Amino acid sequence: MNEREKPRPIYTDSGIEVDPVYTTARVEDSPLPGTFPFTRGIHPDMYRERLWTMRQYAGFGTPQETNKRFHYLLDRGQTGLSVAFDLPTQMGHDSDANIAAGEVGRVGVAIDSIEDMRVLFEGIPLGEVSTSMTINSTAAILLALYIALADEQGVDRNLLGGTLQNDILKEYIARGTYIYPVEESLRLTTDIISFCREELPNWNPISISGYHIREAGATAPQELAFTLANGLEYIARAVEAGLDINAFAPRLSFFFAAHNDLFEEVAKFRAARRLWATLLRKNYEASDNSCRLRFHAQTGGSTLSAQQALNNIIRVTIQALSATLGGSQSLHTNGYDEALALPTKEAAKLALRTQQIIASESGITRTVDPLGGSYYVEALTDQIESAAVNYLDTIEELGGASKAIEYMVQEIRTAAYKVQLDVESGQREIVGVNVHAEEDEALSIEKPAYEVLEQEQIARLKAHKERRIDGTIREELEGVRSTARGNANLMPRLISSVKSGVTLGELSDVLRSEWGVYHG
Repeated sequence: MNEREKPRPIYTDSGIEVDPVYTTARVEDSPLPGTFPFTRGIHPDMYRERLWTMRQYAGFGTPQETNKRFHYLLDRGQTGLSVAFDLPTQMGHDSDANIAAGEVGRVGVAIDSIEDMRVLFEGIPLGEVSTSMTINSTAAILLALYIALADEQGVDRNLLGGTLQNDILKEYIARGTYIYPVEESLRLTTDIISFCREELPNWNPISISGYHIREAGATAPQELAFTLANGLEYIARAVEAGLDINAFAPRLSFFFAAHNDLFEEVAKFRAARRLWATLLRKNYEASDNSCRLRFHAQTGGSTLSAQQALNNIIRVTIQALSATLGGSQSLHTNGYDEALALPTKEAAKLALRTQQIIASESGITRTVDPLGGSYYVEALTDQIESAAVNYLDTIEELGGASKAIEYMVQEIRTAAYKVQLDVESGQREIVGVNVHAEEDEALSIEKPAYEVLEQEQIARLKAHKERRIDGTIREELEGVRSTARGNANLMPRLISSVKSGVTLGELSDVLRSEWGVYHG
């Protein structure tokens, strides 16, 4: 065959070359689901025994509006809550702060105080629902608020179930909602892990997030490697703080993206389980239970197109299939209109129905790891794991994830730039955008009256502050300041403070004054 007749190479979305046909694959001698290294799943029966948790990420405007959406989704079969917070809340600012103007309630719910938490979860018994909170820099404060509300409801802390994202390293790497310097932020993360080990045995104190790394432009192997590197850093910090690996590792969870390349995504999830288990066994001689990588998945926000937005329904379905075929423990499916605005009720319901149809009608829940043994999927699993190991070796040489932030940032930027060039050249086809494009009638989406919601939130905050006892507030803030200067766990002090009415912004400001802020 001469040069001209050679077929052009074909690659996965992450640049792994794909053979025309696969006829052999390495299949482990004992890859049974529920057994180390958990390539085929962390439970022997997986979805035959229990479906994944169906979560829909929700939060906008005021706590009242978000509470309505929570009830709407729960009434339609959602099995877990997932809370989105607005940018001021994520960045440690109260709604009345000058810097918060115009951002209150825009990309999530505004939470300033214990009063807001009461409204957010009105009519929702915290001992009977699993709650995921996507929050990082202010994770300790939001967890304190949640615990304070549970105490008010009379709910035993042992009954609280859910997940706190609490993954600050990925904020420095990919997302940008950091506040404090790296070391102080990692101290907070470790305090949360330690506190939950003692007080909240059924709570996941951290969700180590590859999702935002992928959304920033990383490839699948980069998402896997950088996420596991962050996880290893958190484990190292907790062990240094005196925690036994087998006492806290079983409660660690992960959060991955599910993008469009169906088989590559399935292989990524399988490789993630195997690699994590291998690393924990090698580095810490961890027990099987500690080695199980449990993960939540969310369909890819960056893959959604504003053009021909209904096409996103198909994209989300493919991505949801990749997560479930890959063995996810919980899943959020995006609304088809999210490239344009926060999802409407109709779009959120359809996204939930997508999961329910897959669970009830597709047949993929009838056997474990249905793509296991596929020559292609097994080969991709090996290749993604190998590529991830190469990244991990480099990160280890640099001193670990906390020292390799700039390296990971540059790798992601390079990958994102290549994808953009491929889209603009047409080498990567996106239906309705650079192929099969046509004049598209824009979706009619009624957006909330954010200005009105912001003023309502500020008025509620003002009234809350006027009802407080100033002396008590000062005493609580000084207690937080004193604890921040020492080595004691901050969580008990934060819980006491929010119960007294101290706000998220006030607590964040005290920590800013003691620790300073991070300048990337």
